[in-house]
Amino acid sequence: MNTHLPATDRCRICGNHLDAEDQFCSNCGTEAPLSEGTLSAPKQAASLYSFRCNDCGAAMSYDASAQSLRCPFCGSLSMTRKEDTRVLRPEGIVEFLVSHEAAVEMCQRWINEGFWRPSDIRQRAMIEAIASVYVPYWVFSANTETHWTADSSAVPAGARGNWCPVSGDHQSQYQGLLVCGSSALTPTETSNIAPFDLRKAVSPDEIDLINARVEEFQMPRRQARPLAVGSLQELERQACRKYVRGECRKMQANVRILNMASQPLLLPIWIMAFRYKKQVYRVLINGQTSKLAGGAPFAYGKLAAIIAAVIAVVILIVLIIFFMKGFR
Repeated sequence: MNTHLPATDRCRICGNHLDAEDQFCSNCGTEAPLSEGTLSAPKQAASLYSFRCNDCGAAMSYDASAQSLRCPFCGSLSMTRKEDTRVLRPEGIVEFLVSHEAAVEMCQRWINEGFWRPSDIRQRAMIEAIASVYVPYWVFSANTETHWTADSSAVPAGARGNWCPVSGDHQSQYQGLLVCGSSALTPTETSNIAPFDLRKAVSPDEIDLINARVEEFQMPRRQARPLAVGSLQELERQACRKYVRGECRKMQANVRILNMASQPLLLPIWIMAFRYKKQVYRVLINGQTSKLAGGAPFAYGKLAAIIAAVIAVVILIVLIIFFMKGFR
């Protein structure tokens, strides 16, 4: 699948991708050639059945095969029909490989397992919803040129002090950097079930999206780019630390980002919402790899009992030592 955007959509100085509404390049600040009329708007497609959850705010396309409207992110039935709008059309879709039966079994096993789960969770946990959702992502690629400086604890023989300055240059290429375009899922949730094999993405025309739940893109490209830039800078800092011998401090990385490009993709995620004592928890499953992550109630009663037992043992040991000294 092509990951490169047309040359007319790039900055003439650094090659960074430009949106139609950009007046300046977000990477180097060069004025965009808007007067030339060469920039193309993102691909769009009509959304005929679009709803917004009144509880969590997720914007969804309607699943024509569903019996009723229910938000897969929080289980709410409070859904409001949106006026017909035009939404961003994805350039690729990664298909579901995890079946509904497998997802249900994984979620139920995960809820009931673990020492720190409440003892009554099996009886009181109620599944509100479990659904397969195509979640929107921006997938970025870029080249980086980095000059870095740091202090190293590997001081040369005969040198004074405990630290010495070091520096260097580093170049790299990045592919498949994900920025979630969802309004309902948090970055922590989506990162916990990554990665996806993006090489398996297929054309949107090969997937029946009419009978599927699809979350609409809630984050435009211009908002996703700064998040991708921040991730690239952190990845470069981590990469440059490997060149510092011994301990490292005061790492500074001046990252130049070139040829940044992005494409909108839909990725498969199973989402389960379950309720325990009026609190709703969410579990996510990577629909391609079956990697699972989510929240669950914590058995604070067990923790309190263990702490009380430890305190009792400590007191008992102190008393024994005290009485043993008294008999001497």
